[in-house]
Amino acid sequence: MVGDSWTHKIARVCILPLVNSPITPNHLTTIRLITGVAACGLFAIGTTEWNLYGGCLWILSAFMDRADGELARVSGKTSSWGHKYDYFSDVFVTALFFFSIGIGLRDSTLFNINLGLWTIVMGVTASAGVIAAEILAEIIDQSQKDTGDKAYAGFAGFDFDDVLYLFAPVVWLNLHLPFLIGASVGAPIFALLTWYQCKRL
Repeated sequence: MVGDSWTHKIARVCILPLVNSPITPNHLTTIRLITGVAACGLFAIGTTEWNLYGGCLWILSAFMDRADGELARVSGKTSSWGHKYDYFSDVFVTALFFFSIGIGLRDSTLFNINLGLWTIVMGVTASAGVIAAEILAEIIDQSQKDTGDKAYAGFAGFDFDDVLYLFAPVVWLNLHLPFLIGASVGAPIFALLTWYQCKRL
């Protein structure tokens, strides 16, 4: 993804030593994908220790998502396939996060009620909403490529998807159950709002 947020600027500095190296943006995207999937696997275990490690990998994965795009832009190694690889990796990892924490939170209790496997259902619902919203947002972004406008605008020097960095602290602070409940409702609604925005193009 191309942008000028604070995280893009930090990533831009970090990738400079790689500009004339054999390392390509797709290599960084692969690292992003592997670390993201690994983080989700650890979240699915559901213990405090593995959540800690998973959160660290998650932040690394989110940063790699910034770094691959910056390396592509600075080095000139951009490609249509690379963009698609980056895009589908982003969608997959973000959706997998909610499914994974749903697994990790199985048999959790809320107000003394055992949720059993309902957290997994919530994870699936949130993941489906994320996938739909991301697909529709990409359609909007591509249609507005000439103007540079995005489906989800950033603010205060942050892009909308910088919120992904907060997913790790949410898990570390054991707030991912209410977060999952909110996402299971909010993500589908967000997808519907994005669909409405897409329909108006």
